[in-house]
Amino acid sequence: MDMTVVELSRWQFAATAMYHFIFVPLTLGLSFLMAIMESVYVMTGREIWRKATLFWGTLFGVNFAMGVATGIVMEFQFGMNWSYYSHYVGDVFGAPLAIEGLMAFFLEASFIGLFFFGWDRLSKVGHLVVTWLVALGTNLSALWILIANGWMQNPVGSKFNPDTMRMEVTDFVAVLFNSVAQAKFVHTVSAGYVCGAVFIFAISAFYLARGKHVEIAKRSMVVAASFGLAASLSVVVLGDESGYVATEHQKMKIAAIEASFHTEPAPAPWTVLAFPGSDGEPIWQIQLPWLGGLITTRSLEEELEGIHPLVDRAEERIRSGMIAYEALQAIRADAADQSARATFDQHWADLGYGLLLKRYREDVGNATDTEIAMAAEDTVPDVWPLFWTFRIMMGLGFFFIAFFAFWFWKASTGKLETNKNLLWLSFFLLPTPWIAIEAGWFIAEFGRQPWVVEGVLPTFYAASGLNFWDLVISLTFFTLLYTVLFVIMIWLMVRIVKAGPKDHVFHEPQDEDDFVVAALPVTPMTKELGA
Repeated sequence: MDMTVVELSRWQFAATAMYHFIFVPLTLGLSFLMAIMESVYVMTGREIWRKATLFWGTLFGVNFAMGVATGIVMEFQFGMNWSYYSHYVGDVFGAPLAIEGLMAFFLEASFIGLFFFGWDRLSKVGHLVVTWLVALGTNLSALWILIANGWMQNPVGSKFNPDTMRMEVTDFVAVLFNSVAQAKFVHTVSAGYVCGAVFIFAISAFYLARGKHVEIAKRSMVVAASFGLAASLSVVVLGDESGYVATEHQKMKIAAIEASFHTEPAPAPWTVLAFPGSDGEPIWQIQLPWLGGLITTRSLEEELEGIHPLVDRAEERIRSGMIAYEALQAIRADAADQSARATFDQHWADLGYGLLLKRYREDVGNATDTEIAMAAEDTVPDVWPLFWTFRIMMGLGFFFIAFFAFWFWKASTGKLETNKNLLWLSFFLLPTPWIAIEAGWFIAEFGRQPWVVEGVLPTFYAASGLNFWDLVISLTFFTLLYTVLFVIMIWLMVRIVKAGPKDHVFHEPQDEDDFVVAALPVTPMTKELGA
């Protein structure tokens, strides 16, 4: 496989996936905050909470539509750019994706229609149930996606079948309750809740600083501060759990994140800052004693394995994978060869490591010691991008705790609008949750390299056999299309925010063109749409 083609395929998937992930966390956060606000409306009967729910729901609707459009395109790439991946692991990976589409996405999409069009057709309690089902649907959607992704990080409940040349499910319950998937799910949705809380708080602070829509802004800030404080605390706690699980199943990723080239004896320190030398290893660093062991192993008695020892272990697994590969070739030549099957069963778990040699030669069984050593070095992801990205993400995580704790205190003392400078600062912090979230996604996916499925399938081996210009054209097209969509989305969001919460008018559509406008807030933009 031409490595340029592989890199372009990776760039294209990364661009579409990380662009799609702009919308996912906001959908998760806004859906729950909408449900909370409507719950207050149903309990108190105060119209202002209905108006707040409708306003944030309109922004949610724009975000949801963009998320659907970009998510569908992203999934098509499994067949376009990663066809061998789809063939090799489709029996395992395809099941959670199919369930997500059938159970979660349709649930979410169906009830979103009822949310917008059902205000005057459902009772208060009935509509509240619909709103909570929208929130449930968004979380179920994330659950099944992260079960699929968690399996890529820790491929449990499956085995390679030499007769079909594919990974197949052996224990679907193990796939569902994969510890990596569960840790990723709770951490990811909590990050989405923080994103939604910051979004609502920042826009409400904007209104309050300008003295507009004050009553809705204050109430929204109180809800966002309370919900955001709980969510930001849970993000840090659940992020620690996610890191601990990764230490068990992805030791190389953790070693790279910590820039730990040599095994740290217990109790391992935690590196706060470090800078690399010419050989890539740290030449200067600030460390906190014991903390690394507590974070990664939750113990003061376990050592933290370094990159170099893990490379040595990878070399051993590559040699075992060579045996598995040779046995597989014997099975393909003679399916009745029981000796080859016994050998394969003994070494099949290392087959993926043997496939790493495909980057250097076709006949894996004849690989030289030099080629084996190079393949073992390939198991090390780029250390310093991971090192710094992790610290950016973690720093923002603790910042959100302090941010929401401060504003929760201000809300509790009735002093939300006493300092306009702080309100404007809160507004300009609007992009920060996306920085943290995209950093986390980068760590999860980039840190897994060179694997598309950890220890099972190398990334370069999973790509489709496209040519260079196919990928240049498609990557350029997607980049331009997504840029246009992003500009349109920002324009819509800005128009809605500028118009602010308005009285909402719901009526029976008079004609086909009036159908969409009937459930939107009365703003200059919707008047234009109606015209």
